[in-house]
Amino acid sequence: MSKNDFNRSDDLADRLSEGAMSTEEASLNLLARLIAAGRGGRSEIDALIAAEMKALGCEDESFDYDPAAVPLVAEFAAEQPGGQQIERCLVGRLSGHPDGTGRSLILFAHPDPEPHREAPAWQADPFTARIAEGRMTGWGVADDLAGIAVMIRSVALLKAAGLSPAAPLALVSAPSKSHRRGIAAALHRGLDADAAVYLHPAESGKGLDEIKAFAPGQIEFQVTVEGRPPETNEPAHTAFAHLGINPFAEAMAVVAALQGLDAERGERVNHPLLKEAVGRSTNLMITHCDYGSTGGSPRIGPSCRLTAAMSLVPGEDLDAARAEIARAVERSGQTSPWLHDHPPLIDWLAAVSAAETDRDSDLYRLVAGTLSSAGARPQVNPLHTSSDIRNPVVQKAIPTVGYGPLCGGLTMAGGHDEWVDVADYLRTIAVTARIVAAWCGLELAG
Repeated sequence: MSKNDFNRSDDLADRLSEGAMSTEEASLNLLARLIAAGRGGRSEIDALIAAEMKALGCEDESFDYDPAAVPLVAEFAAEQPGGQQIERCLVGRLSGHPDGTGRSLILFAHPDPEPHREAPAWQADPFTARIAEGRMTGWGVADDLAGIAVMIRSVALLKAAGLSPAAPLALVSAPSKSHRRGIAAALHRGLDADAAVYLHPAESGKGLDEIKAFAPGQIEFQVTVEGRPPETNEPAHTAFAHLGINPFAEAMAVVAALQGLDAERGERVNHPLLKEAVGRSTNLMITHCDYGSTGGSPRIGPSCRLTAAMSLVPGEDLDAARAEIARAVERSGQTSPWLHDHPPLIDWLAAVSAAETDRDSDLYRLVAGTLSSAGARPQVNPLHTSSDIRNPVVQKAIPTVGYGPLCGGLTMAGGHDEWVDVADYLRTIAVTARIVAAWCGLELAG
């Protein structure tokens, strides 16, 4: 049977779904081994992934990199990855036969779970996979060892059926936590394709009913307002408060100016997906105020620091949005003589641009259609800020979507006994194999 026969085969979806169930033991075994490897750290996880890629016949294009040296495209971060640790990005490539049929694809996921911590306590050893009530539990299983396993097992499923992608397919295990920038590093080194799929269980808990095709951007910043204590040697400042400048009181003018910008942007900036989801497309939120101390004598502190974040929609320029914030802070000096003469200091902490993959694009329609035919009811989640889908979109205009199986108890969200639904995990493997087949085309495995 030729590759065209496979591409036209009406029962391919059924064959792959049945194959996913018949190879259930191997798929669950891989996920359990990834969880167990986590006990030894990233090097053991990487070694297992590399061996699995080699077994698939992938050409090894893995590389080491310094996250702090990766060029940032349409984003910035004041805090660089801790320890200047060299990271490893695993890239396995199936070259196919680029003869005009099929389109190239990147499948990527991240191999670095949250660092292990004792609290909150788990019911059992977190590095020994447990299956109960249809769920597999283990450290990092949903964030994102399941994505790694789906990436590998979907290609293994095609191989087991005697099939291979006809167009180039890249499997990428890209470190992501704590600004590790793995997929950005791979793209900077030349990784490219006609589309990309990010395999990661939905943090929202909606499983395959959610497609990541939209990631709001965000700017995080701090504003520091200086004050002036009263001139006194008395330990308590209460009786002299009117002779000093309380930076907390002055910071309220900054708060008012930022609230004004928030209200103005709420009217001006619009995106239909966000508007439909939460009734508003952008927000500016003050998240923390650092001022004074508890206990001891009441005193006017030397400064007050506000921490805030502002969300962005696709198409907004980071520099232009940053200038809006700066102008708002500057306006606070119009209502405060002290701030006029002592302008607040802005520290820019981090920012990422928003990204979106068109719902009319070939990739989105293929993924949504495949998920629907597998029994899901996929919708775009427009509220997951800073998703890694943004990297291929922003850096190289590569259409990118993300999806994954049902999960819960996420460690990154303060949960415990992190789990992935077994049936949904197997279904995601079959779905991904079908997407690879439809996008890349198929040929007989050599």
